[in-house]
Amino acid sequence: MEKDLLIATEGDMEALGARLGARLFPGSFVALFGDLGAGKSVLVRGLGRYLGQDHISSPTFTIVQEYPTEPPLFHFDAYRLADEDELYAMGYEDYLTRKGLLLMEWAQRVPLALPKNRLEVHIAGSGAEPRQVRLVAFGTEYQALLEEL
Repeated sequence: MEKDLLIATEGDMEALGARLGARLFPGSFVALFGDLGAGKSVLVRGLGRYLGQDHISSPTFTIVQEYPTEPPLFHFDAYRLADEDELYAMGYEDYLTRKGLLLMEWAQRVPLALPKNRLEVHIAGSGAEPRQVRLVAFGTEYQALLEEL
């Protein structure tokens, strides 16, 4: 199942993150796709704010940021990873079992590490232009989530 949205402003992207945050469940996996400046981190910031975490930063240099929300938020950035092996070497599998919300920017860099059931968020555009966002659900629980959105 897919859903297409037009996101006009940064505030709208944050609002989309909050709407996702209201519907995600412990153990959720969200794969974020988009070029530099597309709004991936802005979406995560909106989701984090919904969960009560005001200081969300991009984990580009640390690969993952953990936030003590309920459920916990694990914000990954695969931009600097060479491949899936590097991701697994840092304990990625443990994060998948911790029943938090796992959001991964630059998911296209590690396609073999993405779980079968997931929500994909494909963002096209950058700068001041509106964004085309395509949400793609893999698995029945993510399909139900898209129907609610």
